[in-house]
Amino acid sequence: MDKLINQFEFGLFFWQVVIFVGLVLLLKKFAWKPILDAVNDREEGIKNALLSAENARQEMQNLQADNQRILNEARAERDAMLKEAREMKEQMIAESKSEAQAQGQKMIEQAKAAIESEKNAAMAELKSQVSTLSLSIAEKLLKEELSNKEAQTKLVEKLLGDVKLN
Repeated sequence: MDKLINQFEFGLFFWQVVIFVGLVLLLKKFAWKPILDAVNDREEGIKNALLSAENARQEMQNLQADNQRILNEARAERDAMLKEAREMKEQMIAESKSEAQAQGQKMIEQAKAAIESEKNAAMAELKSQVSTLSLSIAEKLLKEELSNKEAQTKLVEKLLGDVKLN
């Protein structure tokens, strides 16, 4: 260090300072500004990338929440549709049962009516046959009874005896 101080020349020092200041000014004008601009642009790009990443993360969370909400709504709608389908099935089964019971009851009533009408027709036929048979028997009996003169007289007297005069 002593050697440097002993050999100090003011002219050399002056020109070194002028060159250094000139170099610093040239670097400031042509190198530092672009370097600082590049560093600032890089810093701004990183900030924008971080903001974009944060926005993307927030949007992803929103989308996941929306997807979950839509999924829950779809599940609720599916459950409601299944419940409605079950209720419709049960209602259709109940309607079919009641309709089948009504038709069965109607068929039973028709069968009872048919049986009753057949019974009445059979009774009418039976009465007709009984009356025809009775008339036929009465006719044969009367022919036999009235063919005899003495029997006719007895029958007339008997009938006159049974009739009371008022």
